[in-house]
Amino acid sequence: MRPPLRQVVMDVLDGSPNYKASRYVEWLITIVVLTNCSAVILDSVPEIHAEYKDFFHEFEFWSVMFFTLEYVLRVWSLGAKFADSEWRGRRQYIFSPFGLIDFFATMPHYLHIFFPTLDLRILRVLRLLRVLKLSKYNTALQDLFHAVYSERKAFGSAAFLLTIATVVSASLMHFAEGHHQPEFFGTIPHSIYWAIVTITSGYGNVDPMTKAGEAIALITGFLGVCMAAIMTGIVASAFSNQVARKKAAFEAQLREIFKDGNMSEEEEASLKRLQAHYRLTDEQVQAMLQRAQSKTAGVRS
Repeated sequence: MRPPLRQVVMDVLDGSPNYKASRYVEWLITIVVLTNCSAVILDSVPEIHAEYKDFFHEFEFWSVMFFTLEYVLRVWSLGAKFADSEWRGRRQYIFSPFGLIDFFATMPHYLHIFFPTLDLRILRVLRLLRVLKLSKYNTALQDLFHAVYSERKAFGSAAFLLTIATVVSASLMHFAEGHHQPEFFGTIPHSIYWAIVTITSGYGNVDPMTKAGEAIALITGFLGVCMAAIMTGIVASAFSNQVARKKAAFEAQLREIFKDGNMSEEEEASLKRLQAHYRLTDEQVQAMLQRAQSKTAGVRS
């Protein structure tokens, strides 16, 4: 029995591996988003805008129609997600981060229709937010957020050290340079801005005039390099752990399936959905599949 059309549309837009069209839809949306963002960037150049403004306007119109159709189809098809309530699935999508991104992807065009005097720079920024739609098809950004959240205590400790380094270096710079450059170091809050720039970039926006100021600037720049190394190490470790957790979860699901020695069609479909969700390659899945089969055979023998 063939599933209803609404169910098929929902599965295709959701990237179900059961339909080849899912991959084509993902690529189509990705190409449209990237092309649209490139057009927004090029349209901000006055010379290009003057020559191709009609083309950019036409392209923006059809892009908005495309994104609007996608949004409407998602809202309509998600009525099939839960049998007990059509609006339950729709509400989940509309107020989810991805739903809000899809909604605001179309808003700049309609805002310009109703508010023609609105600053075009604001509209360009809003239109560039469409690039966030790509995070739906690539889990890298989600993995990063999950990784940072899982290491929030380490990040909190690093942020605490960063705050101490900023306040101390700013206070010392205020003492050393306050009388010589009062416009930049006359108060500690002014000096904090210099300290933040120096710690984050390694070089401040103002050159010190005293020997003490030069020494403080050198130490502050060195602290900035150390803090960057600490933060980078935390992010890299957390990101690696996040990927490892995904692989471990998928492998555990494989072992659970192979307990009875057989894989049903339903279990195979479930694994394909999990593979698509975790963005694992066929080679990675095949390697894990062989390990799971060998472990199952070893347990039986």
